[in-house]
Amino acid sequence: MRSSIRHYSISLAVIFVFAVLLLNADLGSCGCFKRIFSFGDSIIDTGNFAYIVRNRPPGPPSVPPYGETYFHHPTGRASDGRLIIDFYAQALGLPLLPPSLPEEKTGQFPTGANFAVFGAMALNPDYFKSRYNFSVPFSWSLHDQLASFKKVLTRIAPRDAATKSVLSESLVVFGEIGGNDYNFWFFDPVRRKDRNTPLRYMPDVISRIGAGVQKVINLGAKTILVPGNFPIGCVPAYLSIHKSNASADYDQFHCLAWFNAFSRRHNQLLKQEVGRLKSRNPSVKIIYADYYGAFMEFVRNPSRNGIDSPLVACCGGQGPYGTGHRCDQNAKVCRDPSRFAN
Repeated sequence: MRSSIRHYSISLAVIFVFAVLLLNADLGSCGCFKRIFSFGDSIIDTGNFAYIVRNRPPGPPSVPPYGETYFHHPTGRASDGRLIIDFYAQALGLPLLPPSLPEEKTGQFPTGANFAVFGAMALNPDYFKSRYNFSVPFSWSLHDQLASFKKVLTRIAPRDAATKSVLSESLVVFGEIGGNDYNFWFFDPVRRKDRNTPLRYMPDVISRIGAGVQKVINLGAKTILVPGNFPIGCVPAYLSIHKSNASADYDQFHCLAWFNAFSRRHNQLLKQEVGRLKSRNPSVKIIYADYYGAFMEFVRNPSRNGIDSPLVACCGGQGPYGTGHRCDQNAKVCRDPSRFAN
């Protein structure tokens, strides 16, 4: 399974995540935002990757079974239905967020735009090439998304006052981003056994996210949601690739303990960065969203959430944890995706 093809059945998890918004003052009523602007990877890409590869032979996520449950056809979302960002928009009474790239040069984006791209990283690809001689499989990064964002803002709100006005009325969803910086390394057949290197470059991932948040603040953003990483030790692809015969490598939920600790370390550093950004920008509301905790609710209490097997992939192959084949039109697909956490 390609590292960026990470699927989460998030219709329930979003209830817990969105509570982060509702529990913060001044964010509990719909109508408080006129727009949403978002950045990230496949977790919230609503069609930018599909647009980038539109002239290539169709593949994930532009082929069935993607989109089968809500839209009833592929929409470029790496999901059977809606993504977290779709639920945010609907909860705030806004239309579903359009991908930015198809209309980057002409769209007015009256209710916002989504700059996220499937496979995107926080760090630039040349970071890995120059420091570790490691070529990542996708070339786009957070830098590209922010550059596109500024280009769009310059066109739809050409003066500083207009830009600040637009962003002051907007919710900025900054991620999840950074997961692929680790996925590409941990899924690489040669490098996956080296766990120390990702720990060394983790602070650079966090720093890049923080710098990006500060950049949108400097442009005029007043409310920013910064999600943490998921518990990657509970993701089927990780469980399959890093399968161990040692029981000590697993926690009480049968997830890979080291990789979940790795995710928690990322989230701890990210929360510290959010705290630093809050201190530096006291007039801006910066919210850390606990995606790790939201997803673990499925793992800890699967039956309560209508989940049968929280560690098994709905779309994949005959391998362990439902892996062994990438999710495409030839994959093995479960009958009811709503009963799967992955």
